[in-house]
Amino acid sequence: MKIINGKIIGMMIMASLVPTAMLITSKSPVSFASSSDIQKFVNMTEDQRVQAAKNMTQKEKDMIMNQFSKQNSTVNENMSATMTNNTKPLTGNFVDSGDGFHKAEGVAKVINLEDGKTVLRLENLKATNGPDLYVYLSTGKDASDIVNLGRLKGNIGNQNYEIPQGTDLTKYDTVLIWCKAFSVLFGSAKLASQ
Repeated sequence: MKIINGKIIGMMIMASLVPTAMLITSKSPVSFASSSDIQKFVNMTEDQRVQAAKNMTQKEKDMIMNQFSKQNSTVNENMSATMTNNTKPLTGNFVDSGDGFHKAEGVAKVINLEDGKTVLRLENLKATNGPDLYVYLSTGKDASDIVNLGRLKGNIGNQNYEIPQGTDLTKYDTVLIWCKAFSVLFGSAKLASQ
Protein backbone atom coordinates (compact mmCIF):
# COMPACT_ATOMS: atom_id res chain seq x y z
CA MET A 1 0.00 0.00 0.00
CA LYS A 2 1.43 3.38 -0.98
CA ILE A 3 0.20 6.63 0.55
CA ILE A 4 0.86 9.97 -1.19
CA ASN A 5 -0.67 13.21 0.09
CA GLY A 6 -2.86 11.21 2.47
CA LYS A 7 -4.44 9.10 -0.31
CA ILE A 8 -4.08 5.39 -0.91
CA ILE A 9 -2.68 5.10 -4.43
CA GLY A 10 -2.66 1.33 -4.81
CA MET A 11 -2.93 -1.90 -2.98
CA MET A 12 -0.40 -4.29 -4.46
CA ILE A 13 -1.81 -7.35 -2.72
CA MET A 14 -5.30 -6.68 -4.01
CA ALA A 15 -4.10 -5.79 -7.49
CA SER A 16 -2.11 -9.00 -7.74
CA LEU A 17 -5.06 -11.10 -6.61
CA VAL A 18 -7.63 -9.36 -8.77
CA PRO A 19 -5.98 -8.26 -12.02
CA THR A 20 -9.15 -6.69 -13.41
CA ALA A 21 -9.65 -4.62 -10.27
CA MET A 22 -9.47 -0.88 -10.49
CA LEU A 23 -7.83 0.02 -7.18
CA ILE A 24 -6.46 3.51 -7.69
CA THR A 25 -7.83 5.16 -4.58
CA SER A 26 -9.61 3.86 -1.53
CA LYS A 27 -12.88 5.10 -3.04
CA SER A 28 -12.52 3.38 -6.41
CA PRO A 29 -14.70 0.36 -7.15
CA VAL A 30 -13.40 -3.17 -7.47
CA SER A 31 -14.51 -4.67 -10.76
CA PHE A 32 -15.11 -8.41 -10.91
CA ALA A 33 -15.40 -9.28 -14.58
CA SER A 34 -15.25 -13.08 -14.57
CA SER A 35 -15.79 -16.16 -12.44
CA SER A 36 -12.02 -16.52 -12.06
CA ASP A 37 -12.01 -13.09 -10.40
CA ILE A 38 -14.74 -14.29 -8.06
CA GLN A 39 -12.55 -17.29 -7.15
CA LYS A 40 -9.71 -14.87 -6.41
CA PHE A 41 -12.07 -13.04 -4.06
CA VAL A 42 -12.64 -16.32 -2.20
CA ASN A 43 -8.90 -16.99 -2.02
CA MET A 44 -8.20 -13.62 -0.37
CA THR A 45 -7.55 -13.46 3.33
CA GLU A 46 -10.47 -12.56 5.56
CA ASP A 47 -9.23 -8.97 5.94
CA GLN A 48 -8.64 -8.62 2.19
CA ARG A 49 -12.21 -9.78 1.42
CA VAL A 50 -13.68 -7.31 3.90
CA GLN A 51 -11.59 -4.48 2.44
CA ALA A 52 -12.45 -5.45 -1.16
CA ALA A 53 -16.16 -5.57 -0.26
CA LYS A 54 -15.98 -2.03 1.12
CA ASN A 55 -14.82 -0.84 -2.30
CA MET A 56 -17.45 -2.74 -4.35
CA THR A 57 -20.63 -1.38 -5.81
CA GLN A 58 -23.89 -3.03 -4.82
CA LYS A 59 -24.10 -4.47 -8.34
CA GLU A 60 -20.72 -6.17 -7.89
CA LYS A 61 -21.74 -7.56 -4.51
CA ASP A 62 -25.00 -8.87 -5.99
CA MET A 63 -23.08 -10.52 -8.85
CA ILE A 64 -20.82 -12.36 -6.40
CA MET A 65 -23.74 -13.39 -4.17
CA ASN A 66 -25.67 -14.64 -7.20
CA GLN A 67 -22.67 -16.65 -8.44
CA PHE A 68 -22.26 -18.34 -5.05
CA SER A 69 -25.97 -19.05 -4.65
CA LYS A 70 -25.69 -21.39 -7.65
CA GLN A 71 -23.03 -23.55 -5.98
CA ASN A 72 -23.71 -25.97 -3.13
CA SER A 73 -21.31 -27.46 -0.62
CA THR A 74 -22.62 -30.48 1.30
CA VAL A 75 -21.25 -31.62 4.67
CA ASN A 76 -22.46 -34.60 6.68
CA GLU A 77 -20.65 -34.75 10.03
CA ASN A 78 -21.71 -37.34 12.58
CA MET A 79 -22.22 -36.66 16.25
CA SER A 80 -19.88 -39.36 17.51
CA ALA A 81 -19.22 -38.08 21.03
CA THR A 82 -21.41 -39.14 23.94
CA MET A 83 -23.94 -36.55 25.11
CA THR A 84 -24.80 -35.88 28.73
CA ASN A 85 -28.38 -36.40 29.85
CA ASN A 86 -28.44 -33.88 32.69
CA THR A 87 -29.85 -30.89 30.76
CA LYS A 88 -32.45 -30.25 28.11
CA PRO A 89 -30.72 -29.22 24.91
CA LEU A 90 -31.20 -25.74 23.53
CA THR A 91 -32.68 -25.89 20.05
CA GLY A 92 -33.99 -23.52 17.42
CA ASN A 93 -35.28 -23.61 13.85
CA PHE A 94 -33.60 -21.49 11.21
CA VAL A 95 -35.61 -18.74 9.55
CA ASP A 96 -34.69 -16.79 6.42
CA SER A 97 -33.26 -13.30 6.57
CA GLY A 98 -36.50 -11.95 5.14
CA ASP A 99 -35.04 -10.30 2.04
CA GLY A 100 -36.32 -12.93 -0.39
CA PHE A 101 -32.82 -14.02 -1.51
CA HIS A 102 -30.80 -15.15 1.52
CA LYS A 103 -32.47 -18.27 2.91
CA ALA A 104 -31.81 -20.83 5.63
CA GLU A 105 -33.71 -23.77 7.06
CA GLY A 106 -32.84 -26.57 9.44
CA VAL A 107 -32.29 -27.02 13.16
CA ALA A 108 -29.62 -25.69 15.50
CA LYS A 109 -28.93 -27.64 18.72
CA VAL A 110 -26.57 -26.99 21.61
CA ILE A 111 -25.27 -30.32 22.86
CA ASN A 112 -23.32 -30.86 26.09
CA LEU A 113 -20.82 -33.69 25.82
CA GLU A 114 -19.57 -36.03 28.56
CA ASP A 115 -16.03 -34.70 28.10
CA GLY A 116 -17.22 -31.24 29.20
CA LYS A 117 -17.25 -29.68 25.75
CA THR A 118 -20.29 -27.97 24.28
CA VAL A 119 -21.12 -28.25 20.58
CA LEU A 120 -23.46 -26.38 18.30
CA ARG A 121 -24.92 -28.92 15.88
CA LEU A 122 -26.63 -27.80 12.69
CA GLU A 123 -28.96 -30.51 11.38
CA ASN A 124 -30.59 -30.68 7.96
CA LEU A 125 -29.20 -27.26 7.17
CA LYS A 126 -30.07 -25.90 3.76
CA ALA A 127 -28.94 -22.32 3.20
CA THR A 128 -28.25 -20.12 0.23
CA ASN A 129 -24.52 -20.30 -0.38
CA GLY A 130 -22.37 -17.18 -0.14
CA PRO A 131 -18.74 -16.10 -0.49
CA ASP A 132 -17.76 -15.54 3.14
CA LEU A 133 -20.21 -17.36 5.42
CA TYR A 134 -19.61 -17.80 9.14
CA VAL A 135 -21.50 -19.34 12.05
CA TYR A 136 -21.98 -16.92 14.94
CA LEU A 137 -23.67 -17.07 18.30
CA SER A 138 -25.17 -13.62 18.74
CA THR A 139 -27.30 -11.53 21.05
CA GLY A 140 -29.76 -10.88 18.19
CA LYS A 141 -30.14 -10.97 14.42
CA ASP A 142 -27.22 -8.65 13.79
CA ALA A 143 -23.52 -9.32 14.24
CA SER A 144 -22.76 -6.51 16.68
CA ASP A 145 -22.08 -8.78 19.69
CA ILE A 146 -21.01 -12.29 18.67
CA VAL A 147 -19.06 -15.43 19.43
CA ASN A 148 -17.46 -16.52 16.14
CA LEU A 149 -17.64 -20.33 15.78
CA GLY A 150 -15.83 -20.33 12.43
CA ARG A 151 -16.52 -20.55 8.74
CA LEU A 152 -19.66 -22.39 7.65
CA LYS A 153 -18.42 -25.84 6.61
CA GLY A 154 -21.12 -26.30 3.97
CA ASN A 155 -24.41 -24.69 3.06
CA ILE A 156 -26.16 -28.09 3.09
CA GLY A 157 -26.05 -30.89 5.65
CA ASN A 158 -25.18 -31.72 9.24
CA GLN A 159 -22.22 -30.08 10.96
CA ASN A 160 -20.71 -29.48 14.39
CA TYR A 161 -19.02 -26.40 15.89
CA GLU A 162 -17.32 -26.37 19.27
CA ILE A 163 -18.58 -23.57 21.52
CA PRO A 164 -15.79 -21.94 23.56
CA GLN A 165 -15.88 -22.74 27.27
CA GLY A 166 -17.50 -20.01 29.33
CA THR A 167 -19.81 -18.79 26.54
CA ASP A 168 -22.99 -17.42 28.14
CA LEU A 169 -25.76 -19.10 26.14
CA THR A 170 -28.42 -17.04 27.92
CA LYS A 171 -26.80 -13.97 26.34
CA TYR A 172 -25.64 -15.48 23.02
CA ASP A 173 -28.92 -17.24 22.26
CA THR A 174 -29.21 -16.70 18.51
CA VAL A 175 -27.34 -18.66 15.83
CA LEU A 176 -26.51 -16.67 12.70
CA ILE A 177 -25.38 -17.71 9.25
CA TRP A 178 -23.61 -14.46 8.34
CA CYS A 179 -21.65 -13.20 5.33
CA LYS A 180 -18.75 -11.41 6.96
CA ALA A 181 -17.40 -9.57 3.89
CA PHE A 182 -20.78 -8.08 2.94
CA SER A 183 -22.31 -7.90 6.46
CA VAL A 184 -25.41 -9.81 5.36
CA LEU A 185 -27.63 -12.16 7.37
CA PHE A 186 -28.55 -15.39 5.56
CA GLY A 187 -30.57 -16.97 8.37
CA SER A 188 -30.97 -17.18 12.13
CA ALA A 189 -32.18 -19.61 14.79
CA LYS A 190 -33.29 -18.47 18.25
CA LEU A 191 -32.19 -21.07 20.84
CA ALA A 192 -34.55 -22.14 23.62
CA SER A 193 -34.99 -25.12 25.98
CA GLN A 194 -37.34 -27.74 24.59
